[in-house]
Amino acid sequence: MAGSINTRIKDVRKALGLSQRAFCKGIFLSQGFYAQIEKGLKKPNERIYELISTKYNVNKDWLLTGKGMMFSGPAPDVELDKLIEIYKELDPLFREYIMLQINQLLNVQKKTKPQKK
Repeated sequence: MAGSINTRIKDVRKALGLSQRAFCKGIFLSQGFYAQIEKGLKKPNERIYELISTKYNVNKDWLLTGKGMMFSGPAPDVELDKLIEIYKELDPLFREYIMLQINQLLNVQKKTKPQKK
């Protein structure tokens, strides 16, 4: 599955389960410019390759050539990143409530999960 670099960039975005908007926000590109990259109308530059590689843990060799594995290591936890962004926007009182709920859920999970021996 070598394809073009434009296709590989789109493959990364889809593998991460991100919309174009969310993906390009993470690499500081406008959605319009990014959409043109996916369509093959624009060619990404070295800065874009670096940003994708760094932000999303993409193997740069795979990105440029299609050789090797897509990710350099584990794929980034996109859901956790979204959660952190939402959490940062919350009022401190709501943050406190969220932390309380998370701790209660963790306690319930510990009580219902079989213990490893």
